[in-house]
Amino acid sequence: VKQGEVHALMGPNGSGKSTLANVIMGNPKYEVTDGEIWFKGENILEYSPDRRARMRLFLAFQYPMSIPGVSVANFLRRSLEAVREGNKPLEEGDKPTGKMGKRKSIPPREFRTLLQEKMRLLKVDNSFINRAINDGFSGGEKKRAEILQMALLEPEIALMDETDSGLDIDALKIVSESVNALTGPNLGVLLITHYQRMLNYITPDFVHVMFNGRIVKSGGKELAFELEDKGYEWLKPVDEENGVGVNG
Repeated sequence: VKQGEVHALMGPNGSGKSTLANVIMGNPKYEVTDGEIWFKGENILEYSPDRRARMRLFLAFQYPMSIPGVSVANFLRRSLEAVREGNKPLEEGDKPTGKMGKRKSIPPREFRTLLQEKMRLLKVDNSFINRAINDGFSGGEKKRAEILQMALLEPEIALMDETDSGLDIDALKIVSESVNALTGPNLGVLLITHYQRMLNYITPDFVHVMFNGRIVKSGGKELAFELEDKGYEWLKPVDEENGVGVNG
């Protein structure tokens, strides 16, 4: 995935799509036994999730956690301050910048100006940022909070894990419009989804199909329409254990 490209990763439940996104982001629940992950000319396999995020890698979760008592605005400000530390690992022995061992803060006026700019771009109401992050949010509101965070942090590569999950058609349109507003030459997107419906609103440059942790077919947007018509079974590996051969 390169900046300026939109890749859609499709496949049935349990095929490994969300696992791939979590592994790329460095989720410690997963152990990588072989292979490498290259980003910006570096093998980031041993990097912490924090370091990967500060390298401008972003993951929009399928099920974002709620944080009662922490407003959207405060959460976004702290996230931006962390990312602005840059590509410097905060490992043992490192000294965070700023007074009293804290990260260097962003001037309130600068943050408000930047946040308002992104909110206008995504058509987000001012009252939204004063609410506790994801606390009592609808499915669509949770996704919009994730996308607002993505807009503010300006990642180079965004992994979007089933962003259409749990959305009705109106919420899907709103979220898709927000994603489209952010796509451009500086952002590469890996859009993970089960269904073709989101691709009615977001046009991918490439579509990939995953089975049992392997990419079994790649193509253009027309592949997504073919999957909508035929389903996934025709691409199921004949020998699932070894991933050898494809039906059809």
